[in-house]
Amino acid sequence: MSNVTVVGTQWGDEGKGKVIDWLSTRADMAVRFQGGNNAGHTIAVGDKTYKTALLPSTVVQGKLSIIGNGVVVDPWALLDEIARARSVGLSVTPENLVISEAATVVLPLHRELDLAREARAGDKKIGTTGRGIGPAYEDKAGRRAIRYADLADPAALSDRVERLLAHHNPLRVDLGLQVLAAEDVLAPLSEVYPLLAPHIQPVVWRRINNAIANGRRVLFEGAQAAMLDVDHGTYPYTTSSNTVSGQVSAGAGVPVQAMGRVLGIVKAYTTRVGAGPFPTELFDETGERLTRGGAGGLGAEFGTNTGRKRRCGWFDAVLVRQSVELNGVSGIVLTKLDVLDGFPSVKICTGYELDGESIDYLPARLCDAQSLVPIYEECEGWTESSQGIRDWEQLPEAAKRYVRRIETLVGAPLFLLGTSPQRDDTIVLKDPFEG
Repeated sequence: MSNVTVVGTQWGDEGKGKVIDWLSTRADMAVRFQGGNNAGHTIAVGDKTYKTALLPSTVVQGKLSIIGNGVVVDPWALLDEIARARSVGLSVTPENLVISEAATVVLPLHRELDLAREARAGDKKIGTTGRGIGPAYEDKAGRRAIRYADLADPAALSDRVERLLAHHNPLRVDLGLQVLAAEDVLAPLSEVYPLLAPHIQPVVWRRINNAIANGRRVLFEGAQAAMLDVDHGTYPYTTSSNTVSGQVSAGAGVPVQAMGRVLGIVKAYTTRVGAGPFPTELFDETGERLTRGGAGGLGAEFGTNTGRKRRCGWFDAVLVRQSVELNGVSGIVLTKLDVLDGFPSVKICTGYELDGESIDYLPARLCDAQSLVPIYEECEGWTESSQGIRDWEQLPEAAKRYVRRIETLVGAPLFLLGTSPQRDDTIVLKDPFEG
């Protein structure tokens, strides 16, 4: 089978945008299967940089890009993104961008609820992006959400809005927000729906399955990462959806065997945005150097969507190995190796100490996850530059040893190695779509 599923293996921001863009040049179509506009991808091609949040990365090549039923879609954010894509010369049409009618609509009231809750939480806030993603998924699970199919049926939509507001208005009163009338929700939707209607299609799942049956290469594109999964991540400091590879089946409407080869994206060190446990976090000059993007300053660690500064630390092999097991990872892509250029030595976390005992997993109990002491293995650094190298043999010897040690510790072979944000600065050991 020639399909590939891409997942992050840490806390997101692993450089999935570049990898997905590289893969999309080889794929026939891409399907986004979870999340919303709370995660961003940065794609650098030559002197052009594209930033996406909801748009699948194949839009850069003008190929078929599908937003699956498992995604929660802010229609205003999507229209803004389409406009930005067109402003830099990309073609976005109903022929190459399709939205599943079963996808959930993110409303302004979701964003307002998200922000108000975070403000009330004070120093106990989760660290959400404030985009309304969590409240939208809550409504979906509560069976009161508005889906894109509802926008075509005014009578049914009106009933759904009434049911939605019966839940939301008491929450809004408690948070000091203005009570909403049905028209406050319906009027903006009536304006935005005609703009997206040409993209909204039924039985999108069948279109994907038919493409697979006809031998088309499908790229299933995940957002966030395994350690932000609502079931398997550092709960409650997670996103609101399932981010692991198994979500492809539910979020795209395909059988599990259709996800093909699972590619785990792994940053050569570790970062995290927002609150939550982070065993290998660094608070010294080394952490600041990683934040700046290493000696070369490329790929500075600030969020694509939010601009928030990322927390940085040494590579956590325990964390990634756990992700490899959870996702059934076939091979890894190691990104941002060049950021480590010039460090006299680099460290890898190979285990944790908890209450005097060694463990080899990230515990589910929050107080335990916050109390972990990393057990480090020190590796020789390299002074030579790895930036832009496209041939394995040209890498510094110490860099090769570091990469091979990561392979061993996480239990998955290396397929691709990124040496800069540019698409073509990639060392290919095995093409994920081949063999």
